[in-house]
Amino acid sequence: MIKKTTYAKITAKIIFVTLFITLLGAYFYGEYMKKEAIQEMAQIDASKTSKLVFEALYSEMKKGWNKDDIHEVISRLNKVDSQMKIDIYRSEVVAKLFGDIEKDKQARETDLEVMQAIHGKKLLNIVDSKMIIYDYPIVAKDECKKCHVNAQVGDILGVIKITYPIENLKVSFEEMINFFIIFILIFSIIIFIGLFLELNLYLIRPIRNFSNTIKNITKSKDLKLRIDVNNHIQEIDSIQETFNNMLSSIEYQFYHDALTGLENRKKLIENLEKKVNSFLVIINIDSFQEINDLYGDISGDIILQELAKFLKESMPKDALIYRLHSDEFAYLCQNNNDFKEFLTFASLLSENISKKIFVIEEQGGEVNLTVTLGISYGDNFLLTNADIALTLAKKSRKHFLVYDESMAMAKEYEKNFEWGKKLKKAIDEDRVIPVYQPIVDIKTQKIIKYEALIRIKDYDGKYIAPIHFLELSKKNKLYHRLTKIMISKTLDKFKELPYLVSINISVEDILNQEIYTFIIEKLKNSAMGDRIIFEIIESEGIENFEEVLTFIDDVKKCGAKISIDDFGTGYSNFDYLMKLKVDYIKIDGSMIKNVDTDKNAQMITQTIVEFAKKLKIHTVAEFVYSKNIFEKVKELDVDFAQGYYFGEPKEL
Repeated sequence: MIKKTTYAKITAKIIFVTLFITLLGAYFYGEYMKKEAIQEMAQIDASKTSKLVFEALYSEMKKGWNKDDIHEVISRLNKVDSQMKIDIYRSEVVAKLFGDIEKDKQARETDLEVMQAIHGKKLLNIVDSKMIIYDYPIVAKDECKKCHVNAQVGDILGVIKITYPIENLKVSFEEMINFFIIFILIFSIIIFIGLFLELNLYLIRPIRNFSNTIKNITKSKDLKLRIDVNNHIQEIDSIQETFNNMLSSIEYQFYHDALTGLENRKKLIENLEKKVNSFLVIINIDSFQEINDLYGDISGDIILQELAKFLKESMPKDALIYRLHSDEFAYLCQNNNDFKEFLTFASLLSENISKKIFVIEEQGGEVNLTVTLGISYGDNFLLTNADIALTLAKKSRKHFLVYDESMAMAKEYEKNFEWGKKLKKAIDEDRVIPVYQPIVDIKTQKIIKYEALIRIKDYDGKYIAPIHFLELSKKNKLYHRLTKIMISKTLDKFKELPYLVSINISVEDILNQEIYTFIIEKLKNSAMGDRIIFEIIESEGIENFEEVLTFIDDVKKCGAKISIDDFGTGYSNFDYLMKLKVDYIKIDGSMIKNVDTDKNAQMITQTIVEFAKKLKIHTVAEFVYSKNIFEKVKELDVDFAQGYYFGEPKEL
């Protein structure tokens, strides 16, 4: 495991290391300066002292001196400073003229420094850290030739050897100031470099890596990614851990249901994208809204939590269970289960849920649930297919259904989208048209009116029936536009024709204020009210009697008549037939098409006709496609007939 550090430790380390390096540098630089100072200043100092000694000797020499005088002068000079010692050695040039001295001869022969100085070299010898020796050659000048007649200018007349302690050296104040300035400058540079390198390594670089990782996570939009910056800093680790925990929390909320803690629909969709052969079960609670209405939303939430808990306990430990939305759960099984075995499991699951008693402790009540299951299997479209199976299971009141290709509504969805585009384009291009089917008087077999039926005219001139687009138009909010088109075009077509014409409208049209107003205005402006029949599509259900009655009264004031379409199915009710005061009843085609052979159809048709005649309501039989059917409805005393036996819908 990598040992972590902190910024406090790093700061202390930077200060300590830089201070240590700086002091070490200062020490070596000081030693270097000291050595240089000793070398330079000692030489200058010794040179000056030697010159002073020489000048003192020279002044005595001018008076005329002898060997004893030399010793006396040297002895007096040595008394000036007890730590300083001065010796003078004459060269051979002087010895030849004035006679040699044994000490001088011995020094010239044995003392290396004196020997080198006799040859004109100034020598500085640092004995140790406390003492220096300086050998100063005395060079002959013109004035020296007065006494040293055998000497030439430049000859070495002798050597002055001075020995004195280093502490007596004089250090320049200016040099000391410069030394400290340089020291401070070097110290500052080292501190800056140290701080930059350390902070870049332990602060700037980790933070930059941290920031870049965050950018990559943000750009990828993958909530599963985590920051993993390799560093040695506890603070960065702490920030990294906090940020990763935050991502984990967001990921959990994004992929989990807040109420039950189960994974949600998003997670299921992601898992299904792996395209693994699996079984998927959608579990839908039957009539859950009624439970909410009876016991309240809080109790409903408790039941959902209890069901989630029950599902976890009923499934294998590694089962993938999801809550899709309010009353719907899902179970994804990616094990290679046997199909029959899995169906047995699904059946038992449904049965066990129905047997389970869900206790609402706060209310002190108990609730039983039933569920419907939609099942799909394979590796593609599992969610869509299971949803289709669930829908069909609900409709057929079965506990569960397994999807098969006969339920292939996925293609229908695509078809619906395509038809939605086609419908809007047909409206924009004015290809929505009415076609007209004749309605004949059964007694005379003459056409007395037509029914306007909606069609879309395709580019090849073929008619597209409303079964393909009418229901879809309601979902796309185009239905009322179609109603307006039909009314406008039908009135325009029949304003010069001597026929009655029926136009289909729904209760939805009647309840729409815009359509309501449009119809009344059209009737008043066209003055065709006495030739218009509005056929109310009975299968829509007539529950808003007052609104429908008001509409009937208003259109009848304009001369129009009212017909009930498809009477005999759906919401057929003789009671509301009397209340609505209609003029025509159109008997549903599902009975008329078999009326010549089906006794029940004959009986129902006869009942409707007799009832209508008592109320003075005319009857119309639709779907009359053969002579046998025509003869039968004539026999049953129906007033009017409509169907392919008399003519198919066409543009007039």
